[in-house]
Amino acid sequence: KKEEYFMETLTNKIDFAVVVTVKNANPNGDPLNGNMPRTTYEGFGEISDVCIKRKIRNRLQDMGECIFVQSDDNKIDDYDSLRSRAAGYTELEEEMKKGKKANKQKCIELSCNKWIDVRSFGQVFAFKGSDLSLGIRGPVSIHPAFSIDEVDITSIQITKSVNGEPGLDSKASDTMGTKHRVDFGVYLRTL
Repeated sequence: KKEEYFMETLTNKIDFAVVVTVKNANPNGDPLNGNMPRTTYEGFGEISDVCIKRKIRNRLQDMGECIFVQSDDNKIDDYDSLRSRAAGYTELEEEMKKGKKANKQKCIELSCNKWIDVRSFGQVFAFKGSDLSLGIRGPVSIHPAFSIDEVDITSIQITKSVNGEPGLDSKASDTMGTKHRVDFGVYLRTL
């Protein structure tokens, strides 16, 4: 089986580094800073581990893999939360309903066999009102990436070609915006 092979190949620790080149793009916008590219206080670019995991999950999902933690703008099912996605997996839901008497090993096996991101990164299943709290540790750990040099960030003004609100004949103030990008940066995670 594909799942068994994948789990067997991740039985030993393997360290690797990925080098990412960014040119005129925003590799990881900071929502608390106007979506500007993330930087350290020293001016080095940063791509968070969460961002890297999202990019991996999205790519795996595009390749047809089953993903538990789907982003709202890229989800391929009708579930509106992790809890509802877990509940939509009938076998897992039946076992989880047992609460503290649930067979945790069976829950782990069911989850890991269904979702590649749970199998890889791990997942905590602890939902409000449930007596079952289940933590799954995955063999893959992702760390933030930092640029090897300081990065220059360019901000440009942009306009939208449509109004954001109905009933306006001319362009409204909401048609203006700002877009930020890293001019050039080489990012890596040192081991």
